[in-house]
Amino acid sequence: MIVASNWEQSLSSLLGSAPEPGGAPLGVELTLATEPLVSRACGPAPTVFAKVVRQGRSGWVSGNVSWGRLTPFEGYNDAHVRLLRQMYAVYKAQDMYPRDEKVIDLSRFETRHLWPMLDEAQQIGVELMNADYGSGDLFLDATDGDELVIRPVVRVDGQEDVVPVRFLGDGHGLVYVSREELDETGEVDECRIGLAKLARPTPKSLQDMVLSDQRLRIPAAEKSRFVDRYYPRLRHTAQFVSADGSFTPPSISGPTLRLNASYRDDHQLDLDWEWLYRVGNSELRAPLDAEPEAYRDLDQEQQILASLTVEPQGRTLWDVNTMRFTTEVLPQIEELPGVEVEVFGVQPDYREAGAVRIGLSTEEIPGKTDWFDLTVTITVDGRTVPFMDVFLALTRDEQYLLMPDGAYFSLQKPELRTLHKLIIEARGLLDQPSDSLQISRFQAGLWDELANLGVVDHQARAWRNQVRGLLDEVPEFDVPESLDAQLRPYQLDGFRWLTFLWENHLGGVLADDMGLGKTLQTLALICHAAADVPFLVVAPTSVVSTWEAEATRFAPGLRVVSISDTLRHKDLGALIEGADVVVTSYTLMRLDVEHYAKLRWAGVIFDEAQVVKNHQSKVHQCARKLPAPFKLAITGTPMENNLMELWSLLSITAPGLFPSPVKFQQYYARRIERTGDPDLLAQLRRRVRPLIKRRTKDQVATDLPAKQEQILEVELHPKHRKVYQTHLQRERLRILGMVKDMNANRFTIFRSLTMLRQLSLHPALVDEKHQDLPCAKVDALLDQLHEVVEGGHRALVFSQFTSFLDIVRSKLDVPYCYLDGTTRNRGKVVQQFKDGTAPVFLISLKAGGFGLNLTEADYCFLLDPWWNPATEAQAVDRTHRIGQSRNVIVYRLIAKDTIEEKVMALKAKKAELIASVLDEGDMFGSSLDADDIRALIS
Repeated sequence: MIVASNWEQSLSSLLGSAPEPGGAPLGVELTLATEPLVSRACGPAPTVFAKVVRQGRSGWVSGNVSWGRLTPFEGYNDAHVRLLRQMYAVYKAQDMYPRDEKVIDLSRFETRHLWPMLDEAQQIGVELMNADYGSGDLFLDATDGDELVIRPVVRVDGQEDVVPVRFLGDGHGLVYVSREELDETGEVDECRIGLAKLARPTPKSLQDMVLSDQRLRIPAAEKSRFVDRYYPRLRHTAQFVSADGSFTPPSISGPTLRLNASYRDDHQLDLDWEWLYRVGNSELRAPLDAEPEAYRDLDQEQQILASLTVEPQGRTLWDVNTMRFTTEVLPQIEELPGVEVEVFGVQPDYREAGAVRIGLSTEEIPGKTDWFDLTVTITVDGRTVPFMDVFLALTRDEQYLLMPDGAYFSLQKPELRTLHKLIIEARGLLDQPSDSLQISRFQAGLWDELANLGVVDHQARAWRNQVRGLLDEVPEFDVPESLDAQLRPYQLDGFRWLTFLWENHLGGVLADDMGLGKTLQTLALICHAAADVPFLVVAPTSVVSTWEAEATRFAPGLRVVSISDTLRHKDLGALIEGADVVVTSYTLMRLDVEHYAKLRWAGVIFDEAQVVKNHQSKVHQCARKLPAPFKLAITGTPMENNLMELWSLLSITAPGLFPSPVKFQQYYARRIERTGDPDLLAQLRRRVRPLIKRRTKDQVATDLPAKQEQILEVELHPKHRKVYQTHLQRERLRILGMVKDMNANRFTIFRSLTMLRQLSLHPALVDEKHQDLPCAKVDALLDQLHEVVEGGHRALVFSQFTSFLDIVRSKLDVPYCYLDGTTRNRGKVVQQFKDGTAPVFLISLKAGGFGLNLTEADYCFLLDPWWNPATEAQAVDRTHRIGQSRNVIVYRLIAKDTIEEKVMALKAKKAELIASVLDEGDMFGSSLDADDIRALIS
């Protein structure tokens, strides 16, 4: 809090008021020591000594004061003491070993800071004894006559009658004597001296000229050279005057930034920048990177540079860059103040062209029935532009394409960007690089998108016939009279699609959901074909008999021959003579592929084609090797884990769609599986859609009864839980240690996961000593089966583990049938269930995944979940299929708080994989990876 009586003192402190002056004043006595003046031009410069003095009784005396013994406590003025101590400190910094504290040599102050200190001395009243102090100017006086004479002139406070004797403080001031006093004494050291601070520092060369009173004489013939080259520099050193008015300094302009633009052939433009100054009638030029010279105005140069929108540097531009600089940048530069543009050569007439037309053509390639040459033409304002020029410019992501005459057009047009993307796709998927553009007849989706970009100038007739039905509406073929069945609308659509493919020697994948009548649609095609050579059907061993039965039922006019043994020492042609359909297994086809490859076939049909989904397997390679004009893959699960499985089927049936597995994996599979790129996923759907016919049960729901799915959660018995938890902790540690290298440890990891799944069912599946432990899942199943049987219903029970089915069998007290991979009389067992002998059918998931039509059942129990949704779908579809008249109820028994719950979550993720590619879903998954494994054991 400020006390009222002290307010004035507090306010003075706040405002920084100076303290009242006090203490004895101090002064500095200056003396000059030198030889006679006549010798100063060639001898050493005079020395200026300074010593501190104080006022005594009879005037200024040195007494006991010195530069090194100054303190305010001795009664001297505080401000004087502070300044003189500061001067002495600077002096000592210049002369580290001063010889005398009484006297200092001002000539040793090689710093401009001497003059601000002398200014302050004048302001605070430090007396300079035997010296005057003022402001000086150095001029160059020019007299023009027979020759041009330049002499230096020093004025102090406007007076010229001074004689400079030396410069001080790094050329920022000088010591002088009055010419009048010098004339009287003849000795410099007997004159009163003066100190003059200069408006600008004086270079050493000019100092010598001043002290020696030299004159610069320029012959008349060299005057113009002096004016043009040297005057602009000298004017920054000293101001020019002409006492007699005989010399008029030339005018000097401010800086101009000049751009020299040199146009050459082939749209080459050389750019060179420089500074331009005009001196009188002459010009001075300096490159931008030149060292600054005295005549240049650097501040104004920086202002001009700041106004530019481009970096001013010498460079060469080509093609589109030349066009863009000329049309976009150059007009802006020409409008800037302080900037000039000088053009050399002929500047092209750059202008934007009009409409861009894309033309497309296909031509047959001799000897290559599946491939056609694709020609793309680009026309701009009626002129043809080489397509490769456009393609390469698009690849380099350029904005414009420049034509030789200066016309240009934008490459940002959507149709050109889309064209580039499609050509990149077509070239990128080729098995081998080609100089020409080629397109496969299977790439109908790609052609459709190309054709939408421009005008189709020409189509090969074969191309037009083969692709039209894939893109447009399929012709309405009549159902053959020899087919003894009424096709549902979606089945009729499937039959017509298959017929179009067959007649045009195309192939495809019939991928309807399980139970929608794929075999029937295929039999309708075979009846329509009435070919003079048979169709070959390749199917799993368990399905071979189904084809015979289905043909007998729906196409009794067809002669079907089944091959049930190897063809060693047998004549295949003789065995199948007169046959319309030959059915064999994948195993036999693989063993005897050379025999099958030697015969002509109307077409080859691969049923349950997921068998050949691994493109590296022998059976897949044999399927590709079989020659046939038409190949069809039939499967309800064209993709179970990853995109390469889909590629495998298409590589058999439509080999030109994605010729190279490596390119397909790089272009589609890897990018989609890692990033889920929605645009790339949509593109893949468009490519495969013409060659895949897929209808889900939801789409044909009116033709199927309802299906209800329910999860039954089962709580493990405490003793069972204890065993499970013990193993879970141990296996979790093992798996987490191995999951970092999935490829090396995949087998061991899956073995551990399988163990945990078995433990979720019954501990005895892992260790027989737990045989007597109670099993809540078996108890729950038995309760459900009793209700099903008592209600007059029939049930299918699936498990992947036959050992668990054995435990169920041992507890089951109702009649049942049993089927696994070891069952020899498969047909008899199936028929037994169909006949109604037993209401319950126990089936291993692998054995019952395909080839069974069990619509007599209307309940389905899945005892153990699996992360592949297609596997479970195949099981359920044994009963929920065309022909079923009752509602189907599906129960999944899940052990709570076990790996089975995690499997259910992972199964949902895998279901999204199939939906995303085939059923227009939004998500995408991948095969089981490290993150999936961690989720299963978390």
